[in-house]
Amino acid sequence: MPTEIPQDWHQLAEAKGFSITARIKDRFHLELRCKTCAQAHVSKIYTLRTAQPTCPGCMADRRVTEALEAGLVWLRGDPDNPHYSFYRAPCGHELRRQHELILRVGQGRTGVRCTICLAQSDAEKAALRGWVLIGTDPQGRAGYRLYGHCCGARQSITRQNMQTGRFDCAECGPGWAAAPSWIYVMAFTLSSGRQVVKLGFARDPDSRLNWQLQQDRDMPCSILRRLPVASGHVAVRIEKRLHAHLRRRHPTDVVDPAHYQRQIRVRSEVYEASLTPEIMRLLDEVGRQGSAG
Repeated sequence: MPTEIPQDWHQLAEAKGFSITARIKDRFHLELRCKTCAQAHVSKIYTLRTAQPTCPGCMADRRVTEALEAGLVWLRGDPDNPHYSFYRAPCGHELRRQHELILRVGQGRTGVRCTICLAQSDAEKAALRGWVLIGTDPQGRAGYRLYGHCCGARQSITRQNMQTGRFDCAECGPGWAAAPSWIYVMAFTLSSGRQVVKLGFARDPDSRLNWQLQQDRDMPCSILRRLPVASGHVAVRIEKRLHAHLRRRHPTDVVDPAHYQRQIRVRSEVYEASLTPEIMRLLDEVGRQGSAG
């Protein structure tokens, strides 16, 4: 636009970190050149006079830095929403995230996860249990996913329950009382160095240990023995008989819950590790008697 640029506009632009190179498009617009990155951009005269113009070049540099601090690669801004950008995650997938979230990730206040990888992980874990991941929960609940069972049933299940196996198919599941179960013996080394054992029953001992009992994730623990039992109902009966025997014959080996609170998420049925051979002997007897079958 071959129109004169008032001197006070030049002074105003200089004060805000820019120089005016030309009037362009129409009488309402200017081309500003950034004093920091030397990139030019179009700005409204009204914006220059009433606010602080934003340099797209400096903004892009800032987005790149914020992304690197969050472990991502900035790709481009979202043309439909100025508060979002597209990023490349370490897994190689493209993510659309809010700038404020990326700042918090870079500060270590939260994390960012790839929704594509998360869906793949959910599908793999479901397949191990005979389910197929269909999609999001029809009711929109964030912690739930819609799965299909091999029997043809469809069911909304929490992601955590799918990981731990602590659920039943609503159509063909037998329930814990009728489902096959296990009598287990687990070993724990407490933070004090004291070694204890836990006797109990579960339909899935690994899930019971990793997702329920192990409250202290740094505590050494393992499953020493698994004895298959025909059903949860039979397992309860056997377990109660074994605990009654141990408490009656070895009362001094019962560990006070105060010694393992905040480490093992249970209130009883924990014994000194020295009682392990006796517990194993009792399980051998149960197996020989055929009570587990």
